[in-house]
Amino acid sequence: MPVKGELLYEGKAKRVYRTDDPDHYLVEFKDDATAFDGLKKGTIARKGEINTRLSALFFQMLAGRGIPNHFIEQTGPREMLVRAVDIIPVEVVARNIAAGSLAKRLGLAEGEPLKRPVLEFYYKSDELHDPMINNYHIAALELATGDQVEAMEGYAWKVNELLTEFLKPANLVLVDFKLEFGLHHGQVLLADEISPDTCRFWDSTSGEKLDKDRFRRDLGGVEDAYEEVLRRVERLCLNLESVG
Repeated sequence: MPVKGELLYEGKAKRVYRTDDPDHYLVEFKDDATAFDGLKKGTIARKGEINTRLSALFFQMLAGRGIPNHFIEQTGPREMLVRAVDIIPVEVVARNIAAGSLAKRLGLAEGEPLKRPVLEFYYKSDELHDPMINNYHIAALELATGDQVEAMEGYAWKVNELLTEFLKPANLVLVDFKLEFGLHHGQVLLADEISPDTCRFWDSTSGEKLDKDRFRRDLGGVEDAYEEVLRRVERLCLNLESVG
């Protein structure tokens, strides 16, 4: 078992610790929930455990389909061992259906399918409220090299395709999602988490929101929504294992 060492970083949803191996970190998921740049704060029961388990399942699935990522193993109910990465300060958002800030910015009706998926970049900076940027900004601010941006784009498109298809049998629509990437010995790896905190999941039949929007918009049933996504994804993974 890895030995938990110094706390390296604490964010809104996670804590990152050093281990006795400089190449590995431990990530601990919290129940804390925030929205609107931290203006709204609360807790979601079992969120840390649910997001740990979902991220582990998604990372394993993606690794098996050619997406290199930081996940090594789940070491506890709300803890995972990961490869040590230096996070690239560029968030990549993929959108398939109009929702959230995209719907607001472009005057689209929420739920309107986009003619083709959209990728957006955001500068990862709490102080600046994560402003949207483009390739020119990334180059001017030296946030990432051209090759790194190309790798992040390529992985994001592939993750979108893989996750969308993977979730269909679970009757989950992947509306949009945020990805973060890091450098491990110079290699670009998918990092952070994949969960209802970072993705919009809608029920494909009812359109019910099963993600953090329930917290953002005071819709109620937040814990139940997170639990439901986990139940469906675990069931899906069990079915795939039995077929395999």
